[in-house]
Amino acid sequence: MIVVLFALMWFLLVRPQRKRSQAQLIMQDNLRKGDEIITAGGLHGTVISIEDDVLEIEIAKGTVARLDRRAVAAIVTPEEEEPEALAEKPVSSDDG
Repeated sequence: MIVVLFALMWFLLVRPQRKRSQAQLIMQDNLRKGDEIITAGGLHGTVISIEDDVLEIEIAKGTVARLDRRAVAAIVTPEEEEPEALAEKPVSSDDG
């Protein structure tokens, strides 16, 4: 019975977490110059240079920050940018 519980815990908790961690490391290792990223602290920026495990990102025009490669939480994809662009459009009301 204990072995079955351990196996169930492994497949429901440990294995999925390992897969997420491995996917995160692969994403961080595949960063390229020009990628738009979100850091673990929530900063949005564009990668301008990569030296070993240190990235330089531009977070605003002329503002460059250096951070560790492992501080990157996600790469922004065009699909993720679209909802923000839609949210910024003014909504017209027809109060006719």
